[in-house]
Amino acid sequence: MIAVGRIGRIFGNDGGVMVTLYTNFPDDFQNKEPLFVIIDKLAVPIFSSSFERRGQSGAIILFDDIDTPRRAEEFLVGREIFIESEEEADDEFYMEDLIGFTAIIGKRRGTVSDYYDSEANPLFGITLEEKEHLIPAQEEFIASIDFDGRKIKFVLPDGLLDL
Repeated sequence: MIAVGRIGRIFGNDGGVMVTLYTNFPDDFQNKEPLFVIIDKLAVPIFSSSFERRGQSGAIILFDDIDTPRRAEEFLVGREIFIESEEEADDEFYMEDLIGFTAIIGKRRGTVSDYYDSEANPLFGITLEEKEHLIPAQEEFIASIDFDGRKIKFVLPDGLLDL
């Protein structure tokens, strides 16, 4: 989730609040989308029944189920508001995306040269010292993946890799 604003103060007698919007607040925000506040370390979705922009960085928002200034003060004032991040949904990847990554196995370095997809036993083709080795594409053999550095570190059981 991404913080997109902070609820500042009460506005009116119907539970409305003044919100300072951060620069990353979406221009195309729709009332159908929930906003979130963190209450007791939990992201709680709240839906707005009314959203009115005030200048570049302000808004007046009425939330469903918050119908008095007392409730707004108790649950909302001073809290940041968040939206779900599209980037979080995008952190999924395909095993084929790892082709070309540097493969680190112990002190040896090679390259992920291929990926063989099979329901029964998917395999990575790892080229070490000009020879391709097949390694099961299983979570327990992958210690870490560095997408920025294009590196994948493997931890293999003894005897799996004949060198």
